[in-house]
Amino acid sequence: MAQSEQEILEGLADIINEETGLEQDAVALDKSFTEDLDIDSLSMMTIVVNAEEKFGVRIPDEEVKNLTTVRDAVDYIAKAQA
Repeated sequence: MAQSEQEILEGLADIINEETGLEQDAVALDKSFTEDLDIDSLSMMTIVVNAEEKFGVRIPDEEVKNLTTVRDAVDYIAKAQA
């Protein structure tokens, strides 16, 4: 079942918090993973794997490079669930 944008954002914030220790409040749709949240490529891959499990979606490696902001990831997951 597809989740709302807010549910996906909260789930991603939980995953990012577990991986990086960043507060969930810091994870907002307009934030860049690398520039604003300071997430490196290794952490990003862990976040992607955890997001795939949590949301029941597949995010191919070639798509990960296109997920530069939190909104990109939320939109991708929402579309993949539809």
